[in-house]
Amino acid sequence: MLSIFDSLRDITLLSVAVRMLLAVLCGGAIGIEREYKRRPAGFRTHILICLGAAMVSLTSEFLFLYMKYYLDISRMSAAVASGIGFIGAGTIIVTRRQRVKGLTTAAGLWVAAIIGIAIGSGFYEGGIATTLLVLLAELVFSRLEYRILANAPEINLYIEYRDRVTLDELLRLYREQGLKVVNLEITRSKGSEKHNACAIFTIRMDRKHTVEGLLRDIIAIDGVFQVEEL
Repeated sequence: MLSIFDSLRDITLLSVAVRMLLAVLCGGAIGIEREYKRRPAGFRTHILICLGAAMVSLTSEFLFLYMKYYLDISRMSAAVASGIGFIGAGTIIVTRRQRVKGLTTAAGLWVAAIIGIAIGSGFYEGGIATTLLVLLAELVFSRLEYRILANAPEINLYIEYRDRVTLDELLRLYREQGLKVVNLEITRSKGSEKHNACAIFTIRMDRKHTVEGLLRDIIAIDGVFQVEEL
């Protein structure tokens, strides 16, 4: 433990102020990255969740130590961790293209609550360290993830096309380039009246082809209206 925080373990006016301020800073640090990427839960949401969780943890400790309410002080904090799941679920959506979005934001909300609980209970080192690791994952590891996905052996493509002839042309393109279609899901697009056929391909790539080159070849086919990597 860091000695600079030893005087702030007990509940005093100074320690309460430090815990609340630190919860605001840690929650805001996580939320500002989500706000920058235009996610549903951003800067203020993460601050409120982290601050609220810290206050719940601090209140349970205060009731136990000073009000002589002999209760399980971890119960209120556990309720916070469970309750955040309902808020996080509201950020997760499944698009009509069967793409799940919002999982990282939901996880960020949950972690912000846990950080708030740690700070509110006086575990400053754990809260600060977790915040730094979350920022490392969001800012650094996300770039590493994009590089890995750029060379992924399998990709998912959403394609809107005109008719069965166009679909046959797509399959012929894959065969000519030596690409294997692992899975094919054919459905109908609700976003257009002119072309209502669409398909989701799972394609196994090789090192000779790039995703960008494949997308260019697909959009060049007559009858393909839209192509997007999921």
